[in-house]
Amino acid sequence: MCETGTKLYGKVAIVTGGSSGVGYEAAKNLAGRGARVIIASRNETKLKLARDKLEEETGNKEIGYKTMDLGLFKSVRDFVSETTSTESRLDILVNNAGAVGLPDVVTEDGLNLTMQVNYFGTFLLTYLLIPFLHKSAPSRIINGSAGSMYIGTIDFNHWNDIGRYSFIETLSNSKLAMTLFNVELSKRLNSDDVTANSFDPFVVPDTDVLNQIPSGIRDIADFFIRLVGQPKEEVGAQITYLAAAPEMKHISGKHYKFCMDWFNHWLASDDELRRKLWEVSKELVKISADEDWETNVIR
Repeated sequence: MCETGTKLYGKVAIVTGGSSGVGYEAAKNLAGRGARVIIASRNETKLKLARDKLEEETGNKEIGYKTMDLGLFKSVRDFVSETTSTESRLDILVNNAGAVGLPDVVTEDGLNLTMQVNYFGTFLLTYLLIPFLHKSAPSRIINGSAGSMYIGTIDFNHWNDIGRYSFIETLSNSKLAMTLFNVELSKRLNSDDVTANSFDPFVVPDTDVLNQIPSGIRDIADFFIRLVGQPKEEVGAQITYLAAAPEMKHISGKHYKFCMDWFNHWLASDDELRRKLWEVSKELVKISADEDWETNVIR
């Protein structure tokens, strides 16, 4: 569905969740265009195997990997520190990592695990990388969401509660937060130098996303996904289109599905809700004065 002949020699891309599934396919597509690609996930063994396979499949030897656990803010901060000290630039950030059916527990940082892995960790990662993306501009941020966002809610008093939501509800809440974050991020950047767009991969077979949910539900979901889903290779191409196509250069704050400008959640137009989401998120991920680029000049 998405075609672009753009080459990416000299560009650097990060793909979270890049060791398998949709993230791997996006990394392969970007690497095939000549970009230096850094894949990130928790599992170093899987990362090494994916790095070797990417090099073999693309012929690109500029494939790197770094471990990062979105469920642990220290890990995210360490990842950003290492990246900004070892890489010369960052042109593309693909926030693809996410999970469904995680244990309903509180993390070391005091937040609901699914909410932190699917939203708060990505918020922190992106926020901390904004100055680096500005230095490398023009650059692009691609934020993963999902159709489940349409049944999600944002309840600031309870969104990190344990035992309150089903795993589907928590997933939906986290994906809605990601979509609203994308729109607010675009407005706060307010620049063609760094753009931010979200994407909905629809449903994709042959990924690890269902591994954590109960077996009976997983079997039903897997059957449905295989029946109507789109290949992960196509989703990887769609992500690459948003990250590389020249016609996307000045587009920001949009939501895409099948490479088409898709209708966003109705709450995306609620300025007050988006602003509150942003400020509360900054508090919960504990953005320090030194990290707060909104109150410091980005150089």
